Formats: sequence, structure tokens, C-alpha cells
Amino acid sequence: MNQRRVKNKWTVKYEEMSFPFIQKGWVLPSGKYEEFDPFIIMAEDWFKRGAFSDHPHRGFQTITYVVDGRLEHIDNSGNREILEPGDVQYMNAGSGARHAEEAVSDDIAHTLQLWLNLPREKKFSKPYYQNVYSEATPTIEIDRGFVKIFAGQFGDIIGPLQSMVPITIAEVNLEEGASYQHQLPVTHHAFVYVLSGELELGDEHTVLKKHDVATLTMTDQASLSLDNCSIVARSRRVKLLMYSGEPIKETIVPYGPFVMNSEEEIKDAYHDYRTGKFGPAAK
Repeated sequence: MNQRRVKNKWTVKYEEMSFPFIQKGWVLPSGKYEEFDPFIIMAEDWFKRGAFSDHPHRGFQTITYVVDGRLEHIDNSGNREILEPGDVQYMNAGSGARHAEEAVSDDIAHTLQLWLNLPREKKFSKPYYQNVYSEATPTIEIDRGFVKIFAGQFGDIIGPLQSMVPITIAEVNLEEGASYQHQLPVTHHAFVYVLSGELELGDEHTVLKKHDVATLTMTDQASLSLDNCSIVARSRRVKLLMYSGEPIKETIVPYGPFVMNSEEEIKDAYHDYRTGKFGPAAK
């Protein structure tokens, strides 16, 4: 198999926020959609209750990984769920979703939220939510570690997350000295975020530490279906998230809580929200 290597890497920078927000960092910063396609942005947030009360979305998907604390999801269809560390929530905003994401009680919620694009023909698809709980996520045991499969297929294991577009998401946990070859679809853009520890990534053994992000190269070997990405743990308790997705290759216009293909569609989204077409507030 072809071996992927690190294309670009950076360390997330954080800024203090005003209450009920506490701290924010951009794992995937805005303005680099072509490089990240189909991913748009990824934010790492620490917040108290009241930070992300009722708000709308249209034209994309969100994938929220709970790092610490408890996160309460509320939507205007009457759904109310609490997610804990290691849980993931998927939302297809599609034609229009209205929800709230709140810290529970006096908790400080610590989350990673990824915005995932929808192709033009699916931007008005029916909204839906899916919770993927840590204990119900398929796990692959490897030498001195384990891999949790949230989305995509890895051998005979298929992750439960049902995205509208082809993606893979895995949480990799390794002990010091462990070596692991992670497989990725050859046509996917991919990136890695390090949650803890220090590791070597890719065939050039690029060193990454906690809070580091890396995008990976792609291959032009069309005869292959999968690439390998080498991971070697240099410290104990290495934990990282690996994401990959099939590029959509469309021009997008992200503005506020909406991601559409034109400015006119953004104006329509605001009009529809203001005139009640997104439904009542999430309470």
C-alpha cells in the first residue's frame, strides 16, 4: 500500500472568551476549504450553559466529539439527549435545523465540532440527528492499543455514524512504543488531531504533540483503494482523532450558521429563518 505522509502541520492557538464561553481554538481554520474539502472548519470549545442556545443551520452537517464534561442537545422536534466524554453527535442540518448545544448544570463542556459540507443536491435534504455513544462504538484491539470506529469501514468493522457523504472517523489510543498502520480510502482528504501524548506520523515520521493538527498527502495511484498511515507512539496515553472524507469539489459560501453554494442562497436561508420556516425555538 501507498504510505501517506504529513502535508501540513500546525499547533492550535487558543483565546480566552467572555462568559459563558471560556476558551476557543480553531483546529481547522476558516478560509482553507479547498485544502480541507469536504471539511469546512473545526472548532475546539470550552463553555458553560448558555453559550450555544437556540440557533439555526442549513446546508451542511456537524460532527461533535465530547472531550470532557457533559453536553446536552436540544432541538425543536422535541429531542433532548445528554452526551458524555467519548460520545459523538452527528447532525444533518440539510434544509434547516434549529437546535441548542448546552453544558449540563455547572459542567464546563469541552467539545470538538467539525463542519462537513453537503453537495448541492443534498443541501435541502431532510434534517436528522444521530448520537453515537462511546460504549456502543465498535472497537478494534491492536498491539498495545485500540481503535474506536465511529464512521467508515475498517476491515469487517463498519462505524455506526451515518453521514450523508463518504467519511471515516476513528479514535486511536496507543501505549508508548506501539506502532499502528491506519488505513484510509485512497480518494479521501484526511487530517489528524492529537488529543494527548506525542507520536510520529506518516512515512517521514513527523513528530506531533498534544494540540497539533496535520493534513495528509493523497496518492495518485488510482489502482489502489486504500492507503496506509503509520502511527508510532512516543509517550504513554497517546490519543488522536483521524478524519477523512471524499472531496465534493464545489464552490461554497459559508456565512454565519449557513453553508450554501451562492450568496443568493445565503439570503434565502436568513429569510426563511426569520419568517419561521425553520420552526419554533429549541427549548
